[in-house]
Amino acid sequence: MTGLFLINLLLALAWGAVSGSFAALNLVFGFLLGSIALFLIREQVGTSRYFNRVGQVISLAALFVYELFLSAWRVAKIVLRPKIVLEPGIIAYPLTVDRDFEITMLANLITLTPGTLSVEVSDDRKTLFIHCIDVPDPQETIDDIKNGFERKILEAFR
Repeated sequence: MTGLFLINLLLALAWGAVSGSFAALNLVFGFLLGSIALFLIREQVGTSRYFNRVGQVISLAALFVYELFLSAWRVAKIVLRPKIVLEPGIIAYPLTVDRDFEITMLANLITLTPGTLSVEVSDDRKTLFIHCIDVPDPQETIDDIKNGFERKILEAFR
């Protein structure tokens, strides 16, 4: 899979050499042209899985943007209430992901979402401790993460 990504990068560099410009926008255009070329010959060279993975990564990014806006809205509602009533807490999230890259990505996505902060990963890498600004139901929060970010990470990178 990473081999096809590298081929796509090489196609982008080849486009930059042929067009005579290695500007970032031109290289992105070359990457898109390389993607189209690989897509057109996907059955001959077996790149179908590469494009499925790209779709899954885009789906993960879309979920992050959705969760970002949703969480920002929740935090804004908390802040704008006349009387702030919160149930902050640290939850122990049982990890399904086990690769360093996947754990790091999950922790960063959680931290970048307003109202939550990844605090620590246990030594055995099976638990992620997350601080939540308002967590009335810890199990609901765990289920949201498991069915959201973690599921999308597993779909995109396995």
